Amino acid sequence: MAESAPILHILTPLHHASPFDVNMAVDAGYTVITPYSRVTLDEVRDLTQDMMFSRPPQAAPRTGLFIGGKDAALALDMAAEAKAAIFPPFEISIFPDPAGSFTTAAAMIAKVEQALLKVRPDGLVGAKVQIYGATGVVGSIAAVIAAEAGAKVTLVSHREIEMVEVKAADFRRRFGVDLGCAAAVTDAEKAKLVPEAEVILATGKAGVEILTPAHLQAAEQLLVAADVNAVPPAGIAGIGAHDAAAELPHGVGIGALAIGNLKYAVQHEILKQMRVTTTPMFVDLKMVFTLARTLKA
Repeated sequence: MAESAPILHILTPLHHASPFDVNMAVDAGYTVITPYSRVTLDEVRDLTQDMMFSRPPQAAPRTGLFIGGKDAALALDMAAEAKAAIFPPFEISIFPDPAGSFTTAAAMIAKVEQALLKVRPDGLVGAKVQIYGATGVVGSIAAVIAAEAGAKVTLVSHREIEMVEVKAADFRRRFGVDLGCAAAVTDAEKAKLVPEAEVILATGKAGVEILTPAHLQAAEQLLVAADVNAVPPAGIAGIGAHDAAAELPHGVGIGALAIGNLKYAVQHEILKQMRVTTTPMFVDLKMVFTLARTLKA
């Protein structure tokens, strides 16, 4: 029998698999990529077992399952369902990264940590972090990663506080992290909140300015601010997309493309490892963040 080639199966609950993820897989060396759209949670077990039983055990680790979509909670549930479906010697490799959120959030927190360590010896440990746009997929996962690294994280809602309280409760159940919650709908409410922050993350909708120059002036304890929005205007005023450590009224700013370069490197490296691995890989948030901390981009 000819040697079994690496295969990447891409599951998504959406109408289409993400072209971004397909391109990333090709650039990581995959030549066989199969997308599955509109996949429901109850279909994941059967699909996973079809992937694993159809190949010899030695090819199982190079049979990759990538889970996309735009819902972090659903992707985590799908990954858990897939993991529960596999067993030796047919263990395939599994990588959830819905909307690129796991790799983007890991890159964001890694970049923040690098900047923090220059001015704060403990880095993220004990740092007061506020996340704006926290109900989104990147912001909520960034909260988990930062909290697991020892930060004191507050999820900030631009609507009712209940919207972030639901997220906080879910992630407390899943990861055992305690996340604070706040609501800041108006500029005045943001101005009252930002003076408490040492780190501010903007992870809201693209093209929306969340924090103004006045907010940054009020953030007197700020050490690092990071923004994942590459579409003008910036989510945080004064941060350019390419900024790696731009001076702000207080602290420094990190822009979307500086974060994106590391995100790309992280996703590329994980996909490349999955393509050639001889042992099954289950990619979780800790693995992604550990890699983001070590890569240079």
